[in-house]
Amino acid sequence: MTAKKFRGYKLNDMTLELKKIIEALLFSAERPLSPKEIRTIFAEATDEENSPAATEPFRNVREAQIVATLEELKAECELQQHSYQLVEIAGGWRLVTRPEYAPWVKKLLDETRPHRLSPPSLETLAIIALRQPISRADIAAIRGVEVDGVVKTLLERDLITIVGKSDAPGRPMLYGTTQKFLEHFGLRDIDDMPKAAELRLQAAALKTAEEKAEASAKATEGEGSSAAKAMEDEAATPAVTHSTGSGQAPAPPENSDEGQAPTTAD
Repeated sequence: MTAKKFRGYKLNDMTLELKKIIEALLFSAERPLSPKEIRTIFAEATDEENSPAATEPFRNVREAQIVATLEELKAECELQQHSYQLVEIAGGWRLVTRPEYAPWVKKLLDETRPHRLSPPSLETLAIIALRQPISRADIAAIRGVEVDGVVKTLLERDLITIVGKSDAPGRPMLYGTTQKFLEHFGLRDIDDMPKAAELRLQAAALKTAEEKAEASAKATEGEGSSAAKAMEDEAATPAVTHSTGSGQAPAPPENSDEGQAPTTAD
């Protein structure tokens, strides 16, 4: 039984070519590509220089075909144990290196990669991600410090963006996370983030563990101090002597006559 043809392509060949084109797109992209974006590329691509007819068979590829091909590529990466893998991230698909090769890749990218986020930036970003949309004043109220500089940095890094204005007096701007935020932290969407309740439970558990460790350390320190004090007190206490008075010798027994020789019986 021979494979059917579609506009000059055998269906088997078309499926293989579709996979190669999608792989080339993912390899060239600097961000995750969604099936919808890939579908748009297929619909609009032309090849005037070589053969205009080359792109025609793929112009009407459906999203379902693209999704199936992506899943197939993902399985092949796993099966063939490539140094890279295909992952679904930030609402799209992207080729990324495997974690075990991070030391070498990190060394390669160290010079061009932006600096890591500071603890204040991470804390502010977490508040925005969990409470979005949120105003700058509300962020500052939660953190207890001014956040103007941190918010500016996060905006420059394209991790947050202005998503609207509040109905509160003054109409303050509201902030939310961006697509780049999802890419940066390897999230498919914002629902992949731990919920606030989960974070509170984790924070409470951590605080309890720290309090127990601190109490244990204080108890151990207290026992050591008590023992040391007891030893100091013992060393400072003078030895007890039995005397009748200062500078005087003990009194002789009542049945002895001082200065006389003992008498003997006749």
